[in-house]
This record gives sequence, C-alpha cells and structure tokens, in this order.
Amino acid sequence: MKALYHAHGHATGGRTGAGATDDNKVNVIFSTPKELGGDGGSGTNPEQLFSVGYSACFLGALKFVAGQEKVKIPEDTTVHTTIGIGPRDDGTGFGITATLKVHIPGMDHETAHKLVHKADIVCPYSHAVRGNIHKEVEVV
Repeated sequence: MKALYHAHGHATGGRTGAGATDDNKVNVIFSTPKELGGDGGSGTNPEQLFSVGYSACFLGALKFVAGQEKVKIPEDTTVHTTIGIGPRDDGTGFGITATLKVHIPGMDHETAHKLVHKADIVCPYSHAVRGNIHKEVEVV
C-alpha cells in the first residue's frame, strides 16, 4: 500500500498525561476513567479518541460507497461508536470492543444495511480491527 497521508502524534505520561499532533490541531490532556482505576478527571482517554475517529472514518466510508452507488446520504446521518476496554480472556493484557450504530434518516432499512455493509469493507478502521476484536455494526 502506498500511503497518501501520514498523521503524526505523540504522547507523554500515558493515560494520565498529554498528547498532541505534530501540527497541534489536536492537543489533549489524558485522564484515566474511574472504571480503570483512575481519578476520572476532566481529560479525555484513548478510547474516546478512537470512538470519535472511528465514527468519522466510517461515515466517510459510508459517503464514499453511497457516491459509488449514486445514493444521497442525508447531512444528519450519524455514526455512534462505543469502544469498550477490559482485560482479555487469556489474562495477558487488555483488549477492546467496538459497536457502531449507524442512523441514516429517511433511508429504507434494506438500502441502509447494504451501504453500511459496503462501508464496513471500505473503512480503514474496520479493516484494521477485522478479526482482531469483537465488533458489531448495526443500522438503527
């Protein structure tokens, strides 16, 4: 694969530190959620960032496949992504789960389901996690 774009970011302090992109368009403070033993501070966490990135990427893939099919995606279409984190069943570390809920207002369920299925194939985030985590994609 020939990459057309590269994003550059860095972090310090892990889950209780800070992170930014090299161009400083993203600049965040990290806090560990109470559920993971942290203080639940006002900062974000990697799972929140992943959920937002996956949502945006999947919606971009959905618009791409809809364009190929000559189907108009409404501007108020949404992708809500839930990222879960917890200990892996094998006890050797942590794993994540992903649930994507896609809402395409005014579109019949069959057409929406077909487009969402194709978007799941096209989306690079979906491709990266395929077979590596438990993932669900549903049309709501």
